[in-house]
Amino acid sequence: MAYFADRVDAGKRLAEALADFHGKNAVVLAIPRGGVVVGFEIATALGLPLDVIVPRKLGAPGNPELAIGAIAEDGSTILDDNLITYLGVYNEYIKEESERQLAEITRRIQVYREGAPSIDIKGKEVIVVDDGIATGSTMKATLVSVKARGAKNVTIAVPVGPPQTIQELKRQTNRVVCLYMPESFQAVGQFYEDFNQTSDQEVIKLLRLCKEGLGTNSEGRL
Repeated sequence: MAYFADRVDAGKRLAEALADFHGKNAVVLAIPRGGVVVGFEIATALGLPLDVIVPRKLGAPGNPELAIGAIAEDGSTILDDNLITYLGVYNEYIKEESERQLAEITRRIQVYREGAPSIDIKGKEVIVVDDGIATGSTMKATLVSVKARGAKNVTIAVPVGPPQTIQELKRQTNRVVCLYMPESFQAVGQFYEDFNQTSDQEVIKLLRLCKEGLGTNSEGRL
């Protein structure tokens, strides 16, 4: 049974749960593509700048959907050592897969940010948003990256995720806001009535709208 109508509905409900961020020196970092729709609703409701952060999972040999780890745009990497050992994955493969995913990250960043620099998050409250969490591998790589960039505190905000993953993430960051943690969890999309794929064009449009709505100040914030 669906819990959210769509990503817009999920974003509005998360914004209510994050109301204490209104007026703070905070930034919303959304994971494309679907997370940007959710993040846009949060950023506009709370009057915060919005930017993307682009992690990618590292796929197993012959099975790209199976994550053996994840990598963020600054090269921050987390690996599932147990799975890597079980599958017998060589270091050379991990290096090549990391390079492939970094190239895709670079491409997406250029498309989404349209050549603009990332928002400086040093010393700021950061809300990392996605449209849901399953294994949490890409979110873990994102946390490493955000902390390395000097964030003061990091909050993860997601509509839905399995309890075990959410509890694990709570041990790795300052705060996790998750609206629905079902015991029976197969995929994020099962909890949405509408979970149609978000396009690159929609991501670009939402980032532009947020930028135009908030303007730019001397600190380089959107």
